[in-house]
Formats: sequence, C-alpha cells, structure tokens
Amino acid sequence: MTSVVVFDYGFGNVRSMVRALANLDLDVTLTSDYRQALEADGLVVPGVGAFAACMEGLKQMSGDRVIADRLRAGRPVLGVCVGEQIMFERGLERGHEAAGLGLIGGTVDLLDADVVPHMGWDTVDAAEDSVLMRGVERERFYFVHSYAAMDVRPADLSRLQIDFGDAPERVTWCDYGRSRFVAAYERGPLFATQFHPEKSAEAGAQLLRNWVSTF
Repeated sequence: MTSVVVFDYGFGNVRSMVRALANLDLDVTLTSDYRQALEADGLVVPGVGAFAACMEGLKQMSGDRVIADRLRAGRPVLGVCVGEQIMFERGLERGHEAAGLGLIGGTVDLLDADVVPHMGWDTVDAAEDSVLMRGVERERFYFVHSYAAMDVRPADLSRLQIDFGDAPERVTWCDYGRSRFVAAYERGPLFATQFHPEKSAEAGAQLLRNWVSTF
C-alpha cells in the first residue's frame, strides 16, 4: 500500500489532512519521526500560523533536514498553506523578515486587498501541463490566508546539493484584491499549494490523487 506521512511539528490542521488522505486508501501516518518521514512514498508538510513560528517549529523537529533529504533523493514533498510559504526564501510578517527553506525563489508578503484574510472558495489560473491541477483546472479551492508569495522563480539549490535537472517550474496563480499570488507550485518532486486541498471537497481529493500518481 502506498504510504504517506503527514509531518507533525505542531503547526498544521493535521487531522483533516490525515482523513483526506486516508479516504484515498493510502497508508497514512502522522509523525515527526525523521526515518518514517524520509522513507514514506510521500510527505505532506502542513502549516497554520505565523511564517517564523512555523519555520522554528519545523527546524526543532528536523523537518528542514528531512525535506531536503527527500528532495535530494527525488522523493515527493507537498507543502500546504504555510507549509507552502516556508518553501520560499523569506517571509515578511508584521515588519519582521524570517528566512524560509529557500527551495523556491521569492518572498511571502501581506496580501494587498481591502479585506484580509482571503477566506473561502476561489478559482485559480492553472499552469500549463500542471500535474496537480490535471482535471480540476476550472474548479474552486478553499483558501484561508493573509500572506502569500507574489513573485516566484526557480531557486539555486546547489548549496543543498539538490538537483531537479531540467524539471520545469509550473506555477498556478490566483487573484485576490490587488494581488496576484502563487496558488500552487510544482518543480520535480517539490509540490506546494496555498489553498487547502483537504478542505476543497472532490476537487481537492482529485488534486491529492494527482500528487499520489507522481510516486
């Protein structure tokens, strides 16, 4: 049976993600154990709360190390919500800058909108040839966030000895207020969504199936 670990570092709505994955007949484990997280077929990194606090919690559980080690070995990782945001180089929150994992080039900043947070169902502009969005390009997904990445570029991963080769960068976008932000990101074994697939009904379930198909 295909195995997926939901990484438990104290900053995620983990129960709903575990249920969503279990409903796909996957062998799902909620754990912060390094070896289990490294060896599972897939790893989900959730995240709720402040960017800097999530980064600190992740490091305390060696989550930064297991993510890098998995990507180095070509093993799929999916970051969700703040779990996506911390994949970027840095986050700006309440006037403070915090370093992210640096796996995606770009900065996470406050949405420019009259009403924040961005909460509820919204459509996205799916990347061409997206794996995650296959079959759900015109569906709506559930968002709850005040911050997002408005710029994106491939990061230089040589310092981490990660090589995605010629894997294309696929970016799915969403518009809210005056901001156009990264809704989903794909490059090699690295996947991330700003929205919550586990709360996005059948569209979210299909996205998770699409991700599992990359294992």
